[in-house]
Order: sequence, then C-alpha cells, then structure tokens
Amino acid sequence: MNFEKITEKDSNYDNLEKMSVNEIITNINTEDKTVPLAVEKALPQVRKLIEQVVSKLKIGGRLFYMGAGTSGRLGILDASECPPTFGVSHDLVIGLIAGGDKAIRKAVEFAEDSKTQGWDDLKSHNISEKDIVVGIAASGTTPYVIHALEVCNSKNIITGCITCNENSPLSYVSKFPIEVVVGPEFVTGSSRMKAGTAQKLVLNMITTATMIQLGKIKGNKMIDMQLSNHKLVNRGTRMLAMELNISESEAKDLLNKYGNVRNAINNFNDERN
Repeated sequence: MNFEKITEKDSNYDNLEKMSVNEIITNINTEDKTVPLAVEKALPQVRKLIEQVVSKLKIGGRLFYMGAGTSGRLGILDASECPPTFGVSHDLVIGLIAGGDKAIRKAVEFAEDSKTQGWDDLKSHNISEKDIVVGIAASGTTPYVIHALEVCNSKNIITGCITCNENSPLSYVSKFPIEVVVGPEFVTGSSRMKAGTAQKLVLNMITTATMIQLGKIKGNKMIDMQLSNHKLVNRGTRMLAMELNISESEAKDLLNKYGNVRNAINNFNDERN
C-alpha cells in the first residue's frame, strides 16, 4: 500500500504572519477553489457509496457516520439536519464522534486513539447487517474509525469512508471508500480547512441524493420538512399555494390542519376526488 499523508504536507505558502488580511483571505480563497474540482474527481466513488446507502435505508437500515474532531463534528452536523430537512426520524442518520457528545464542543484528548470505543459506540445503537457505516477522517489514519470499520467488515456490515489521502489505512478497510485529495492546507496540517470543506460537500451529496431517492423531495421542494419556525411555515404555505393553485390563506389553513406539506397535498387531493 503506497500511502502518502498529503494532508500533513507543508503548505504552499510561508511567512503567513507577515501577510496582510487581504493576502491571507485571497490565498485561502485560491486554495478553496480547488476543492470542488477534487470532489468532482471522486464522484464515481461517491455514487457507489450512495447506492449502498439507499439500498440499506430502503430495507429499514440506518446510516452511521463516525469520526474524530472536525470529521466527527461534520458527520453529526449532516445527521442532525436530516430530520428537519427531510422529516425523517432522528434515528435514521446517526453521527458518532470520538469522545462522545462532549467532544462536539470541546476536544477530548486522545479519544481518537482508542481502538475499541468506536465499535462500542456502534454496539450501543444495536448495529446490524441492515445498517451502513461511513467513517470520516481527513488523514485516513484515525484508530477510533479504522478499528470500528474492521469489526463491521467481520460482521458483514457495509462500510464506506470519506478521506483526503489516497490509499490510506481507512480506505483499505472500507468497502466503498471516497478519496477527495485536496492537497496541502493553507495552514500546514489544518484539515478543518480544505479537507473539512471537501468532507462537507460529499456529506451534502450523500444525504441529499439518498433522500431524493427515498422520495423525500417533490419536484425540487422539501415537502416533508419539519415546520419548526415561522420561516419554514411561510415556505410551506407558498409551496402549497403553488402546488395546488390556491390562495396563501387557504394553503396556511391546510398546513395548520394537516401538519406538513405532503399530508396537506395528499388530503387536499383526496377531498377533491
């Protein structure tokens, strides 16, 4: 296995402390522009993993993300946005982070180095062959993630990963690896930058494409979104008015009566038929 830790290579820039603010942000932006192109190269890998996720969720399985530090937080972010966006259960997409929930806000020292905690965390959710586990690690070397995926493989649980180095140990233990190679960071080794951006873009693709495949979008609208604030209630009202060709006042009454956009559309059509 030819593995080079590109995420740790020296920055293309030096003497950062001597740069003006404008020079700093211009150079960061220059580096950031390369990230979508790196993601584009990985799209075939992204597609393969998404197909597996859709297959598992269609039979009642769940999607697990697991990572440490920034990678773990990004997985939790993506998982936490699925219920309000797509109206799914909080148990459908689950994010796990080394060190537990307290590590979301504050780093937990050496938590990522545990070779047992990752699998223990999965076991606490009664992981099974119906589920799929995606490890997230910019370097591809995080023990918390790698060893959990190894156990998953031994138990016929489908595994995938999102990493920013080619041929990493994490890719090696993943059945469906995604490798987005973004190159050295602006600040050497600070993988919360380009690598984190790349991971977020891929996570967006995984859950958005999956939920579309599961029927959670109609046209281009989030008809199963949770109406958890006035902005979303107003958005839902406009969706209904446009979809059903009724006034916004009528649409709001329907929304209040049936609770979400999908239910309102279905019941409106049933009442007319």
